[in-house]
Amino acid sequence: MFDGYMTLEDVDVSGKRVFVRVDYNVPLDEHGNIVDDVRIRETIPTINYLIDRGAKIILASHLGRPKGERKPEYSLFPVAKRLERLLEKEVKFLPDCVGEDVNDAVNSMKEGDVILLENLRFHPEEEKNDPEFAKALASLSDIYVIDAFGTCHRKHASMYGIKDYVQPVVMGFLLERELKYFEKALVNPQRPVVAFLGGSKVSSKLGVITHLLDKVDKLFIGGAMAFTFLKAQGYNVGSSLVEEEMLDEAISIIEKAKKLGVKLYLPVDFVCGQAVSEQTPVIEVAWQEIPKGWLGLDIGHASTVLVREILKDVQTIIWNGPMGVFEIEKFKHGTFSVAHAIAESPALSIAGGGDTDYAIHKAGVVDDISYISTGGGAFLELLEGKQLPCLEAITKHN
Repeated sequence: MFDGYMTLEDVDVSGKRVFVRVDYNVPLDEHGNIVDDVRIRETIPTINYLIDRGAKIILASHLGRPKGERKPEYSLFPVAKRLERLLEKEVKFLPDCVGEDVNDAVNSMKEGDVILLENLRFHPEEEKNDPEFAKALASLSDIYVIDAFGTCHRKHASMYGIKDYVQPVVMGFLLERELKYFEKALVNPQRPVVAFLGGSKVSSKLGVITHLLDKVDKLFIGGAMAFTFLKAQGYNVGSSLVEEEMLDEAISIIEKAKKLGVKLYLPVDFVCGQAVSEQTPVIEVAWQEIPKGWLGLDIGHASTVLVREILKDVQTIIWNGPMGVFEIEKFKHGTFSVAHAIAESPALSIAGGGDTDYAIHKAGVVDDISYISTGGGAFLELLEGKQLPCLEAITKHN
């Protein structure tokens, strides 16, 4: 599926200006401190490879949603400082990403030097895929490397527009690894394959569910999505979140699963509250017994036992979306139990999505999941069977 694309190892980078589009969209606290640097750490193999081979490395990323304006709270300066610690070498930070000062700094680089440019999205032209902006970025490079999986679904100047102004464009090690794991999970998987899908809305995951039904052997739907499926079958769900306009789609999915021989599972019990709050009273009931005025906010203990049963014979696991409102202490057990069950399974496991990533880290099992994707939207688009726009920019072997 991803064969034929050029990678970093296909080009001679020695002495060359190598522009690397990374994804340093990391969470910051109110003081501008980096809360989680996983996305930075994941790019270190690519950067060290280039340093070792005497390349001149120019790194570029976005951070947050400054909407084309220069906003200090979205500066990449803290990332430059963290990079220096991780690389154990100087990282020169530039206060812009295009312009004469940037050109001068790049032209004066020595082999092994590392520069980090300021936030690409301080320029509205980045998200508009402006050709002149793409051309200005491309002019900084002899070789262009895309290593930002998290924005591979965006047709932005630095991810897509650049293809018209520089060759070659190659995959970095992070992007290559993401695609290889995805291929292992869904293109050529070891069977049986199970997918666990959580989250609140069927409408936002409809494409994923539909595509996965053709790929998996088992599908567990948790989170608030489960209530739309239960309500569609005529069951009472109390005051739980239901997408009324998706009831017919839910029935279609159930019928399609039966036709394909896919085992479709829903939670069998729920932890319920009267409000999404730390203070709400809590009850745990079977799915048939959710009282009026109560809403399901997590899967219950019996459902987590079911998850372990589902996992007993599988060889490949895909996980996207939490099983409940895990950010609240009273409703974290289901999501954390699923995280631990997947971590303890010997099967290949791949997980993705911002909430899923966060839950895995909070559950303390990050080292026991085979692969945690660095992308949210891009991961979902692959699960939907869509082609990532960034792949159109990457040079193919002749």
